Amino acid sequence: QLQLVESGGGLVQPGGSLRLSCAASGFTLDNYAINWFRQAPGKEREGVSCISSMYSTYYADSVKGRFTISRDNAKNTVYLQMNSLKPEDTSVYYCAAGACTIVGGKLLPYGVHYWGKGTLVTVSS
Repeated sequence: QLQLVESGGGLVQPGGSLRLSCAASGFTLDNYAINWFRQAPGKEREGVSCISSMYSTYYADSVKGRFTISRDNAKNTVYLQMNSLKPEDTSVYYCAAGACTIVGGKLLPYGVHYWGKGTLVTVSS
């Protein structure tokens, strides 16, 4: 069964850190770009970050300088290190495998083949 599984979400205070993981099973991530999207209640889905198969990276302006995406192909896993978290980072975070599609400076979910079910990140005091 082909699937992506996110983990690492939880409750954290403002200014804190979390590391999200996206693990693949049933296929290898080597040849895929991996995206992180997020969606807060009542808001549109937002492209957060992407790492290509050649390790090129993209970050949304809202997270640039605070989030770092990385991949470990040996572990078939991609990570999103999130530092200096803010309440507005509260969302369900989804990883998606396929392509990094950037249009008008925004990461869009075109060319995505697989989605995870998401992990909830809550930033609150």
